[in-house]
Amino acid sequence: METQWMMEFPHKNMDKRPRKRPRLTWDMPPLVPPPPKVLPAFYCGQEFTNGAVPNYAYSSVYYNGVLHNGSPPWRPDDKDGHYVFVVGDYITPRYRILSKMGEGTFGRVLECLDSERKEIVAIKIVRSIHKYREAAMIEIDVLQKLARHDIGGTRCVQIRHWFDYRNHICIVFERLGPSLYDFLRKNSYRSFPIDLVREFGRQLLESVACLGWNYPCDVWSVGCILVELCSGEALFQTHENLEHLAMMERVLGPLPPHMIIRADRRAEKYFRRGVQLDWPEGATSRESMRAVWKLPRLQNLIMQHVDHSAGDLIDLLQGLLRYDPSERIKAREALRHPFFTRDMRRRLYLLSLILLFEGCWGRKNEVVMRPVFLFPPLFFYLFFFPSQFLH
Repeated sequence: METQWMMEFPHKNMDKRPRKRPRLTWDMPPLVPPPPKVLPAFYCGQEFTNGAVPNYAYSSVYYNGVLHNGSPPWRPDDKDGHYVFVVGDYITPRYRILSKMGEGTFGRVLECLDSERKEIVAIKIVRSIHKYREAAMIEIDVLQKLARHDIGGTRCVQIRHWFDYRNHICIVFERLGPSLYDFLRKNSYRSFPIDLVREFGRQLLESVACLGWNYPCDVWSVGCILVELCSGEALFQTHENLEHLAMMERVLGPLPPHMIIRADRRAEKYFRRGVQLDWPEGATSRESMRAVWKLPRLQNLIMQHVDHSAGDLIDLLQGLLRYDPSERIKAREALRHPFFTRDMRRRLYLLSLILLFEGCWGRKNEVVMRPVFLFPPLFFYLFFFPSQFLH
């Protein structure tokens, strides 16, 4: 016998709500008797279909009784707060675990079978630590906002569902292919060809621009990703704040004094006399100092790995990785940068040549060529002024 209890909670738009959000269902003590010890399962969430976002409400569902495809016996989390699982287990009666897809700072991603929709999904199971749960709820808000702007669901990963299970926020996504990092790893961390980097960059910036997203931090992230795709290595490989700042200055030059002056008191410990980075004096180890000193300047880093288009890419990256967010290039501006537009001109040039000598198949599969004199202005312009397309 299955019973359920539901309660709706109002939810405000992410852009209008304060930094400290109101307490949600998983912050509050249960309003129903606790589940049986044999099969404890707390399940809540929302359903998303084809990018459509329902009304903002949190639904809590409590299953009582033993189900055929029930949840496994309760297991304690590991020492880091990760959910402990076994392949073949069920996460709620709906999702059967098929394999582990990956693991990161926030949690683990499992490949699961959705028994209701009969499809393979990816479930991100967030660590049962308060700050990561908070971050997961913000991520859900962001995904909802992106879904509203992503008409057709082709520009951003699609959230299918979310729920709270045994103190873990679980976010259900469509299952996609390997990430760029996985692709790099399988390629032995070798750099990508510049034309592929250009295409990746164009897609990233188009997604940021077309989804109505206009946060300078995302543009900075695109710049870091492009450098990683070119070099095969992450640009700033550190988790220590001072070392990170030192790496940034090593690659991009000194931090602007006006930004240092405006920094809050928590940042004072990283600077000497309030205007200069406390490096290398503040380094925690010689290994940390070596990690910074081995980094080349941005121009040299790119020229080590990029043949043609190096100048355009360096100029684009200097706009994407500008320190002051107010001066950083916007996504739509970046798409008009010569690093992308020169390539488009080359494509247009080649396409125009194809059109000049376009062939069509006759009845007996004979190629009939269109004569060049049918397009005299275009022919004249292309062959006497090709630099307009190729530079």
